[in-house]
Amino acid sequence: MLTSGRGATAGVASGLAGVAEPATVTTDAAYVFFNAAVVARHRIQAANWSAIWYLLSAFAVISHTEHAIYVAFAALGSWIGAFVSITWLGRVPHPKA
Repeated sequence: MLTSGRGATAGVASGLAGVAEPATVTTDAAYVFFNAAVVARHRIQAANWSAIWYLLSAFAVISHTEHAIYVAFAALGSWIGAFVSITWLGRVPHPKA
């Protein structure tokens, strides 16, 4: 049981907890795939994984704003940001080993 600041006791919502754990597992997996695509300099894969990562994280956005449309803007911005970043990284000269 959790206690709120006013001394009242609040129970953990088992339905929410049952969704939060697998959602976090899936979100972290997407983050790992995103980073692997970045390291490999795969622009499309990195951009796709970035967008997927944001879509999986959308639960908090929807809960906070109560408008799912903001998720589309976040995913699009994430895709563009990852694509442009990998494009820029591809132009950085690599040091010779």
